[in-house]
Amino acid sequence: MANKGPAYGMSRDVQAKIEKKYDDELEDRLVEWIVAQCGAAVGRPERGRLGFQVWLKNGIVLSRLVNSLYPDGSKPVKIPDTPPTMVFKQMEQIAQFLKAAEDYGVVKTDMFQTVDLFEAKDMAAVQRTLMALGSLAVTKNDGNYHGDPNWFMKKAQEHKREFTESQLKEGKNVIGLQMGSNKGASQAGMSYGRPRQIIS
Repeated sequence: MANKGPAYGMSRDVQAKIEKKYDDELEDRLVEWIVAQCGAAVGRPERGRLGFQVWLKNGIVLSRLVNSLYPDGSKPVKIPDTPPTMVFKQMEQIAQFLKAAEDYGVVKTDMFQTVDLFEAKDMAAVQRTLMALGSLAVTKNDGNYHGDPNWFMKKAQEHKREFTESQLKEGKNVIGLQMGSNKGASQAGMSYGRPRQIIS
């Protein structure tokens, strides 16, 4: 971030639009969930977009969060004893979180890119990923979610229907209304305009 100069013109406008998508109320809810899920040892960030970014930047808090969603003994992300200080190690830790979140069920369209968090390019995307992760945890309802279930929306779940063989056979005899009816149909009287005129 140190070698990135100020943005001008269209770049500045685009960055301003991205920053407007960041939701301060959502930040409060996500911080409450992360602390409830991981314990008070993760601390709390300073309020605001940059405080939230600094808190998550090294990937340790995110790694603890995704590990807490799994039962004991099957933690997908290895957490180092001391927080990483080198840039590539921090980015690697974030990448491990993203891989574990995808394995947990977060779809690619809800995932942020490592630079979105590391360089604070799109913190709204980070919020979107955490919301998707929280929604999945509430939906799975496997006992590993901690916190208020009303913080996240439950995802729609499959409602599979079973039909007997006789019901399936009966359904083949019914013509659906969307297919219409062809009774009395003919092409009599149909014309498509004048035939092509060939003049020699």
